[in-house]
Amino acid sequence: MVNHIRVSAFMQESKLIYDWNRFSPTFDWASATDILVNDETLRDGLQNPSVVDPPIGDKIRLLHLMNHLGIHSANIGLPGAGPRAVEAVTALAREIMDSGLSICANAAARSVVTDVRPIAEISQNVGLPIQACIFIGSSAIRKYAEDWTLDQMLDTIEEAVTFALTEGLSVMMVTEDTTRANPEDIKALYCRAIELGAERLCLSDTVGHATPDGVRALVRFIIEEVVEPSGKEIGIDWHGHRDRGFALANALAAIEAGVTRVHATALGLGERCGNTEMELLLVNLKLLGVHNANLSVLPEYCRLAANMCQVPLVHSSPVVGRDAFRTGTGVHAAAIMKAAAKGDVWLADRIYSSVPASLVGREQVIEVGPMSGQSNVKYWLREHGYEEDDQNLVQKILAVSKKMNHTLTEEELEGLCRGA
Repeated sequence: MVNHIRVSAFMQESKLIYDWNRFSPTFDWASATDILVNDETLRDGLQNPSVVDPPIGDKIRLLHLMNHLGIHSANIGLPGAGPRAVEAVTALAREIMDSGLSICANAAARSVVTDVRPIAEISQNVGLPIQACIFIGSSAIRKYAEDWTLDQMLDTIEEAVTFALTEGLSVMMVTEDTTRANPEDIKALYCRAIELGAERLCLSDTVGHATPDGVRALVRFIIEEVVEPSGKEIGIDWHGHRDRGFALANALAAIEAGVTRVHATALGLGERCGNTEMELLLVNLKLLGVHNANLSVLPEYCRLAANMCQVPLVHSSPVVGRDAFRTGTGVHAAAIMKAAAKGDVWLADRIYSSVPASLVGREQVIEVGPMSGQSNVKYWLREHGYEEDDQNLVQKILAVSKKMNHTLTEEELEGLCRGA
């Protein structure tokens, strides 16, 4: 019977979990297997005012974890910011080259030659192709504040893009604040960039303004009014922020609408409220059948980002937070234990989790606290080498837990087991 249940759970998931996400879907995710992911942690992530710019050794470790996670490309910095940035970008580029990492490198630059030049110099000195992500503000509000005209903006990007191409760099044209820009302006900027030789376009929700409907409308406009009329193979990137909390939803909407690469950062680090969370993006793409890499090092990737930037890893963060696969509730614990009693790890890992803990190299954890029942106590006793059928001990721990205002620590539980 145990074997039958194990096979049933593993081989007939649809009979155990009715997936409303696949009921009358508006998009066929099976067609999105060529979607790429770009990591902005080492550029936009480090622009957050609360982070500490980490030592190069930590940045290199993070780069290797990106590679392990199957991340296609990474922005390795903005070398135009100064000597420290040049040093870091050079070291990261050399690491990619010397270690044979499969990750592709890009670097940010304002649309001025003085920003593009250090990217070209680093690329040439190291011998690594680095795509120049040349950006310019595009919204009317930015034009008004800067006293720019569209002609001035077109001249500005022409000088920067032409210089980059002359130096042998590939170019991604990035418009800041695309989601609040007038259609005629972004069309003019992108069309000119393509005429000059840009290979990719990046649509940016710089201030986190967009909703998923807005994203879909913008992406369709760029495809129909810019890319298709050009007659060229042009990649389209999406770069989103989470000021309104839509970052992940917007990234998925952008994929549905036709972008070919989406940007994210570890823990969503970035300007102000941050960017699309890389850990959530990868897990969702994995569950949708789009991303095939092993995600077991995803918690390590996020812990490293938190430690090296000196920011907290919030306990309730999905996937990587301490509590992501942890419960102290009696009903939850009882269901997990009943699933485990059937001899089925697959079942136990999903009975109270939409994201299996095993997907990211973690395990379900049952704790004891004021909302716990006997199942919690018995589980903890068994996992720590005590007799789970000792009813006196079970009742003793349960009675104490009901009087507490917190989940019992391991030290407190050990003390109760020893009679302290």
